[in-house]
Amino acid sequence: MDINNYINSGILELYVAGALSDEENKEVYDVMLKHPEVLNEVLQIEAAILKLTEATAPKDAILDFNPIANKISSQTDTDTKVVNMKAEKLRSSWLSVTGWAAAVILGAGLFWAIQQNSELQSKIKVAETDKEFLEQQIEIADTDLKEAKHLITILRDKDILAIPLGGQAVYPEAYAKVYWDKATNSMYLDAQGLPEPPEGKVYQVWSLTLNPLTPTSLGTLDDFMTDDNKIFAIENSNASEAFGITLEPAGGSESPTLEQLYTLGTVASVS
Repeated sequence: MDINNYINSGILELYVAGALSDEENKEVYDVMLKHPEVLNEVLQIEAAILKLTEATAPKDAILDFNPIANKISSQTDTDTKVVNMKAEKLRSSWLSVTGWAAAVILGAGLFWAIQQNSELQSKIKVAETDKEFLEQQIEIADTDLKEAKHLITILRDKDILAIPLGGQAVYPEAYAKVYWDKATNSMYLDAQGLPEPPEGKVYQVWSLTLNPLTPTSLGTLDDFMTDDNKIFAIENSNASEAFGITLEPAGGSESPTLEQLYTLGTVASVS
């Protein structure tokens, strides 16, 4: 038994207040016999009740019953009845005070128990929230792993065309790569080599035919800033001969802004 936890459980206050069952009282009594610190704690609680009683009792109250006994012996029967009534009133007052003190101790013990239960419930809720968060992270990781395996399978497919897009005059250090499956009209763009777009700007991907030069928008990379791996799935059913990426105003443009052409690569350049 953890004696400190037992002392702090509030059961000793209930014992002193007389709020326990006979079986519980016997249990506390047995513990007091085995553990002097528990007995000492009970004595301290009782002492606290006495101090509380003294603090709440009238300042001029006299609890010496000897003068009352002398008064009784010198009075008539009628007077005796009056004195007995006063004594009974004093006894009732004393019981009222001690009962009130016991109620305070009982209330304190119950408040402590309620507070401990509330703290326990809070810890349980935190644990449940942590468990749910962990399960979500595991689910996300599992999904990411499946997507990564799927992407690796696609990139290793011998029928996939890999088209590198080199940096252009506006940003020579830029680069990207297109993985295009003509059979399924699906395409993956690896845009890891592009810098972060300025606020209010967005990258736009273009499919190009060269003669005559005809651009067709394949959409904007709206999630560029939040996508960690910078790999984007794009539908492309065009007879593309080249691919380019430009920097456009948010929402995209109907035609590419050539002055903001970041990368460009032709299908024929595949090695």
